[in-house]
Amino acid sequence: MMKQVLFFPFLLFLVFFILHCTTTSAQSPAESPAPSGPANIIAILKKAGHFATFIRLLRNTDMGEQLNGQLKKSNLGRTVFVPTDSSFSSLKLGTLNALTDKQELQLVQFHILPDFYSELQLQTATNPVHTLAGDSNAGHFQLNVTAATAAGKEVNITTGAVSTTVEKTIYTDDHLAVYQVGAVLLPLELFGAAASPTASKPEKTRPSTEDTATTSESSGAFGPNRQAMTAISFGVVVGSLFSFLL
Repeated sequence: MMKQVLFFPFLLFLVFFILHCTTTSAQSPAESPAPSGPANIIAILKKAGHFATFIRLLRNTDMGEQLNGQLKKSNLGRTVFVPTDSSFSSLKLGTLNALTDKQELQLVQFHILPDFYSELQLQTATNPVHTLAGDSNAGHFQLNVTAATAAGKEVNITTGAVSTTVEKTIYTDDHLAVYQVGAVLLPLELFGAAASPTASKPEKTRPSTEDTATTSESSGAFGPNRQAMTAISFGVVVGSLFSFLL
């Protein structure tokens, strides 16, 4: 009888222990966080909000997928400057629609640096800074990035067509840095000529031959054909008068 009394609590403890271990093992996979994968630029901008226009451009040009693929290579780093939707809205109406597919791609690539730049590295960057839009040897599609103050608390970006500042950091890790900028970075190669006050004036259209003839007739001038017809008519009249007098 004594053995039965001692065995019963032990049996309850054993059952409780088995149930507790089973419950813990069943719950542990759900509680453990999912493994973190490579950074996804679209997901980062969606989470941050207010970047729908730039997301659309990334998708239209396939730069979103290309950038994500590049970031999967551990030896590559990228820096992305992202304008807000309000920055795109402040552009002249029809600016984006006027771009060709190639120019749209160049505009997006102009916002991406082929290296990782921390905030401190941006403040001390060697100018000009190359972008994905241009060839580093050709010197096209480049930026100037400078510290705005001696303390280096603000970073200025100049393209030659527009100047703005880095407003805040949206995301950063060891390979990708995403910064919000105060304006759309317009490349000088695409927008500088149109904004230049010394742009060449369109040539005047020369009037066609028909227009010249019409203008001459309306002003009372005689062309060669009309002069010949007038001379013939005058000769006929003189000849008739001469015959009549004879």
